[in-house]
Amino acid sequence: MSSITAEEAKALAPDLASLKAAQELADICHWVSLGANEAALWGECKGSAQKPYKVQVDLSNRGFACTCPSRKSPCKHVLGLMLLASASPTILKDATPPAWVSEWLEKRTDQTSDHAGQAEPDTASSQSRQKDAARRAARREKLVAAGLETLDLWLKDLIRQGLAFAQSAPASFWEQQSARLVDAQLPGAARMVREMRDIPGASPNWTEILLLKMARLHLLIQAYRRLESLPEPSRTDVRTLLGWTINRKELILSSPALSDDWLVVAQTLEEDETSGLRTQINWLWGKTSRKPAQLILFAFRTRPFEDHLFPGLTLRGDLVYFPSAYPLRAVFKSYRRLESTFVPAGLPNFLAFLDAYSTALGLNPWLEHFPVVLEHVTIERLETNWLLCDGENQAIPVSSRSHCWELLSLSGGHPLTVFGLWDGFSFFPMTAWENERFVRL
Repeated sequence: MSSITAEEAKALAPDLASLKAAQELADICHWVSLGANEAALWGECKGSAQKPYKVQVDLSNRGFACTCPSRKSPCKHVLGLMLLASASPTILKDATPPAWVSEWLEKRTDQTSDHAGQAEPDTASSQSRQKDAARRAARREKLVAAGLETLDLWLKDLIRQGLAFAQSAPASFWEQQSARLVDAQLPGAARMVREMRDIPGASPNWTEILLLKMARLHLLIQAYRRLESLPEPSRTDVRTLLGWTINRKELILSSPALSDDWLVVAQTLEEDETSGLRTQINWLWGKTSRKPAQLILFAFRTRPFEDHLFPGLTLRGDLVYFPSAYPLRAVFKSYRRLESTFVPAGLPNFLAFLDAYSTALGLNPWLEHFPVVLEHVTIERLETNWLLCDGENQAIPVSSRSHCWELLSLSGGHPLTVFGLWDGFSFFPMTAWENERFVRL
């Protein structure tokens, strides 16, 4: 039976209240029935309803379901079952799953299977759809060109008025331009403008950061105007930044995969309060390839993410990268969970780090966050600033928004291996290894 750990269950908890409630449910007295096999855990948990809640966990990818009305994902019953299985695995005896568990597992298998047997579309209908798609594409290109012209004028006006105006400009100044870009079908550019709104006055070097954002937008406009002269990977980067999407299923079918053991080294979660869209960004590191990868998952409101990933999880699988001059974003073609883990091999000093960063930036000048594993580093405080130091007495600034004190306490002044993101100004540590112990910051 595939084991499950308490740390894994805790990492999945949506909040502390859910975790506390789950810990109370991790007792056999709350369960009417319990069972497990190689594929799943299941149980019926007593609740406020007349009938017990049916709880199930897919051990192959940590999918879960519960019949309770809770909007949290996972709910306390799923977490309670996981915690109970981790603490007392012998209680969940190996058994044949009941029909409601088997049906749920079969449905999950059907949903992830390829639809290779679908019939080919009618030729005439296919041609008609192709013409419609071509007309829509031409219409979008026209909208995009007009939207970028307006954006170019807006940037020039902002420079002409001076950065002092940016600091005093009302929120509507940024929001109206962002809305115009959305209307022009440029969601990527709209996001970049929205991000600029929060920069003025946010840090001592905010003028440098804002100018860099403006320069990247200007470069994006110029790149689109010269799109046909760019190499194919750079053309894809420009279009992706502006808002064009790539079909994941087509990507998986048509692109080569990289096989490796992949460690989830960090994870962030963002939620749009207006739409309810939750975005989970997972950073992975390849054991043999030593390559980073970014997996982005989406879910609305309380619905679970397609894959249940958490920092510290190791997966053996085939990863397909989205096309780019410097590929980072990827999607799994297939994977399976491993019980073992590893400490990723990183760069030995900051000279190697800056060389790798300059290479990446040369390939993709719009790269906002550069993922890196750094070996043998220490963190030090200099007056009000934090520095990360390598073994050759070189230092880089650490973001003031990061968990600097926690990292200092963890290291005790001794060298660590650290994973984090570099934004061109400072390093944001997200994970550290004390010897071989994985620590999420």
